[in-house]
Amino acid sequence: MTVHFIGAGPGAPDLITVRGLKIIQTCPVCLYAGSLVPEEIVKAAPQGARVIDTAPLNLDEIVAEIVAAHAKGHDVSRVHSGDPSLYGAIAEQMRRLDKLGIPYDVTPGVPAFAAVAAALKTEFTLPEIAQTVILTRTAMQSSSMPPGEMLEELGRSKATLAIHLSIRNLGYIERALIPHYGAECPVVVAYRITWPDQMIIHGTLSTIAKKVREAKLTRTALILVGHVLGAHDFRDSALYDADHEHVLRNRKTARVTG
Repeated sequence: MTVHFIGAGPGAPDLITVRGLKIIQTCPVCLYAGSLVPEEIVKAAPQGARVIDTAPLNLDEIVAEIVAAHAKGHDVSRVHSGDPSLYGAIAEQMRRLDKLGIPYDVTPGVPAFAAVAAALKTEFTLPEIAQTVILTRTAMQSSSMPPGEMLEELGRSKATLAIHLSIRNLGYIERALIPHYGAECPVVVAYRITWPDQMIIHGTLSTIAKKVREAKLTRTALILVGHVLGAHDFRDSALYDADHEHVLRNRKTARVTG
């Protein structure tokens, strides 16, 4: 018996990986984060499967469901939103399973920040503008940020920032980042990206808080900050430059197949 941690992707049911969907289709037990995982995905569970929304359950109750399935020799699909490596709270579940001797594996999913880039038709890394993406959050009612990870410090990098779980903390984000990025730095807030009711709000560090208030967004949104957003005046990458040689392409010897 194995527990399969599965990333369901950002919301659209067809953005789950083929592997993840196949696992769900074979497991007699499916535990899923109901507020963030589309019902269409868990409907793929086999007929008669035990399908449980874990949103109202605590960690002990979730582990108890897994232990009960283990006693029966049933595989479990444990379905999380996005990619489970980011703010998925799977580490504490895996720690419990390690102590219980219950095997598990992990299937990655499409993370929300990648879905936002696709919706915007952009890259978050552009030559000579930004070559680094920082995935972070701010401290509110959840655990505090470790030393060195406050926005005031991360902002010094001027990297593209993908700020999770912080839609109600825009005032702090503005104060922390304007000294580094400037008041006119582009900001994008993506609400429930790839869901039918998705909303994308464009603004700047000085205007985004007002726009979000007007839209009445209070949860399930990702904040992107950086000068790559909407940038058009950047040089071409060296990757496809005609004068750039690398191990797979000699500019003096072109190879065409097909």
